[in-house]
Amino acid sequence: MFRLLGYDHVGIRVTDLSRALEFYALIGFRIEPGEVWEEHDAVGLINDAGLRINLIYNGLSREERRNVLMDEPEKWPGLTHFALVVDSLEAVVTEMAEKGIALTGGPLRVGSRRTICFVRDPDGNVIEFDELLSADDDSPVTSSGG
Repeated sequence: MFRLLGYDHVGIRVTDLSRALEFYALIGFRIEPGEVWEEHDAVGLINDAGLRINLIYNGLSREERRNVLMDEPEKWPGLTHFALVVDSLEAVVTEMAEKGIALTGGPLRVGSRRTICFVRDPDGNVIEFDELLSADDDSPVTSSGG
């Protein structure tokens, strides 16, 4: 049987590549050299921690950034969001406000393991930020574990 060794990236469909690049730069992502695939309408981004996402820029615009998987009464299968681990949710909330990015959920505590908040990119794709908590004393986890 094969073993899963890690997680490489998530693909995010967007409608306007320039607008998406501008947004994702605000949360720390930049184009990774050699990771532009025009024949596939895709570009790979990376951040300073080595996290990767791919932007697929062939999406169709929807009214009011409506996300077909999140904002419609019919619940179709698919990926509804991706979650990024952060060192300080308080810092995320502050920085999002400074950059004019509205929170669309949270901050709130989920179970005993994390506090979270949500934002949406210009196409309505959902991004979750998670601050992991220590199981013993509810203090933030200081390592990248999780």
